[in-house]
Amino acid sequence: MTDTSRVTVLLVDDQLIIVEAIRRMLAGQPDIDFHYLTDASKALDAALELQPTVILQDLVVPGTDGFKVIRSYREEERLRHVPVIVLSAGEDAKLKAHGFAVGANDYLVKLPDQVELLARLRYHSAGYISRLERDDAFRRLRESQEQLERANEELHKLAALDGLTGIANRRRFDETIRTEWQRAQRNKKPLSLLMCDVDFFKKYNDGLGHQAGDLCLKKVAGALTGCLKRPADLAARYGGEEFVLVLPDTGIDGAMKLAESCRANVERLQLEHPAGGVVTLSIGVASAVPDNHNAMEALVERADKALYASKQAGRNRVSEAGEG
Repeated sequence: MTDTSRVTVLLVDDQLIIVEAIRRMLAGQPDIDFHYLTDASKALDAALELQPTVILQDLVVPGTDGFKVIRSYREEERLRHVPVIVLSAGEDAKLKAHGFAVGANDYLVKLPDQVELLARLRYHSAGYISRLERDDAFRRLRESQEQLERANEELHKLAALDGLTGIANRRRFDETIRTEWQRAQRNKKPLSLLMCDVDFFKKYNDGLGHQAGDLCLKKVAGALTGCLKRPADLAARYGGEEFVLVLPDTGIDGAMKLAESCRANVERLQLEHPAGGVVTLSIGVASAVPDNHNAMEALVERADKALYASKQAGRNRVSEAGEG
């Protein structure tokens, strides 16, 4: 960041007598760094390298003219707002107007009075540095806001995840089922729900301990998410050893097929159960095309009843809910 206490002056003038006069006017000013250039064709490169806080630009320069040089400053992003004070041999309203039109900030007849020159240099330099500070403050503010937004997004994601299994939690499920129900109602598309329960999980947990039980739930969650192929599908932990899958734009046939894949996936984990056999999954499936005659809660209830039917029928199976 530019030192706010220093004025960096670049003088572009081919007359060494003018250069020396300006140098003497600025000599002894501890807050002013003076630089000069007599070849205007090198002015742009010199300004880019020096990054002055104010430029003193002569209008009459060999090989070009001061107006073109000023335009070149304004076309360069890093110099676009550096104050340019025109130095002219005399008062000329048309030259002044044209100078301002191409991007000059001020106009002085050479040689200017020392007090006036110092005042204008410090004034324009301070204004430019203030602009830099303001722009830098806005940039840092934008960066902070972007960082805050990213942090909030991460927090929102974390708040929607189950701490144990890493899949969506009950809160995320509640939000998703409401959103998908409304979307399906607008589009007149089916929405299916799978309610899943790990069979005899309490016996597994009691027999092998909580660490083994936690690992079992993680593996079951992985097996369920492994069956989902579309971004819109959602697997969530409903609570305890219960899981739920939301399948937008999916009818009962597709939902039953996916449910069977989930059941088989869990069985293929071959997690030995202390009560005998391996860990299995019971699933209840319900589907509906939302309209004004049915309710979202009814879909959840039907899936839950179908899950209960799977348990009653011997577990490790998939059951379809009756019509809602």
